[in-house]
Amino acid sequence: MSAPSLPVIRQTAGRGAARAAARRRSTAAGSDRRPGWVTYTLLTIAVIASVLPLYYAFLLATSTAPEISRNPIPSLIPQGHFFENVSRVLNSDIQFWKALSNSVIVSTITALSVVLFSTLAGFSFAKLRFKGRNALLVFVIATTAVPTQLGIVPLFILMSQLGWTGKLIAVIVPGLVTAFGVFWMTQYLESALPYELVEAARVDGASMIRTFWHIALPAARPAAVMLGLFTFVASWTNFFWPFIVLGSQNPTLPVAIQLLQASYFKDMSLIMAGVTVSTIPLIILFFIAGRQLVAGIMQGAVKG
Repeated sequence: MSAPSLPVIRQTAGRGAARAAARRRSTAAGSDRRPGWVTYTLLTIAVIASVLPLYYAFLLATSTAPEISRNPIPSLIPQGHFFENVSRVLNSDIQFWKALSNSVIVSTITALSVVLFSTLAGFSFAKLRFKGRNALLVFVIATTAVPTQLGIVPLFILMSQLGWTGKLIAVIVPGLVTAFGVFWMTQYLESALPYELVEAARVDGASMIRTFWHIALPAARPAAVMLGLFTFVASWTNFFWPFIVLGSQNPTLPVAIQLLQASYFKDMSLIMAGVTVSTIPLIILFFIAGRQLVAGIMQGAVKG
C-alpha cells in the first residue's frame, strides 16, 4: 500500500504533520542516493592525475644526473639518493634558508591582508547601500580581465622610484588585496549574512567597524579560510614578479629554485629535489588546515 500524499496528510492531520512527512521523505530519498562506480572511477582518475606530477618529481629527486640521462622515465620505485640531493640543495649557493623565510613572510602577510581587506570590502558591497556601489563593484571585477604582464613595467618603475626594488615590501604591497578576493567575499556575505543581524547590531549602538568585526567577520569565516589558503598557495608559488623585482640577492623559493638551473648543464635530480622540498610546506599546510577547511565549509553550508 502506497503512502498517503501530502495534501491528504495536510487535510487529515494538519500542516505540521504534512511538513514532517515531507522532511522524512526528502531525508529518505537523500539517503538512498549513493555514489556509483562511475563517480569513484572519476575521483580515482582525478586523484592520480593530481598526485602523479609530484610523485614524478620525487622519483627524479631520488635519482642521479647520470641515471636520468640514461633513463628519463624512472622506475616507480624511488632510489636512495633523495637526502643526498636535498643536502646538495641546502648547501648550494642559492640561499635556500633565506629564500624559505622570505616566502613564509610574503605568503603569510599577503594571505592575512587579502582576507582582511577583501572581507571588509565584501561586507561594504554586500550589506551597505551607497551611491555607485554596483558600478564600483563591476569596475573591481573588470580589473581581473587585465593581464598581469601589462602592469609590470609601470609597477617596476614605481617600485624603483620608491626605492623598494630588491626588498620584500615590493612583493607584499601589490598583493595586499585582490579583485577576486573582493568578489568572492561579496558573493558569500550577500547570502550568508542576514540584514537582520547587521540592523540589530546597529540598533544596539555598535559602530560599523564593530559590526564588521563581531558580526560579519565570524559569518565569513568559511569563505575567509578558503580565500586565505588559496592566496597563501598562490603567493608561495609566485615566480614572475618576485623574479623581476627581487632578483637573486633576496629571492623567494621559486626564484631560488630557478637559480639551480642557471647554467649550461641542468642537473634534474638537484632541481627536482629543490622542487620537492619547496612543496613539502604546502603539503603540511593542507594536512593541518584541510579538516578545518572542510568543517568551515560545511558549517557555512548548514548556516546558509
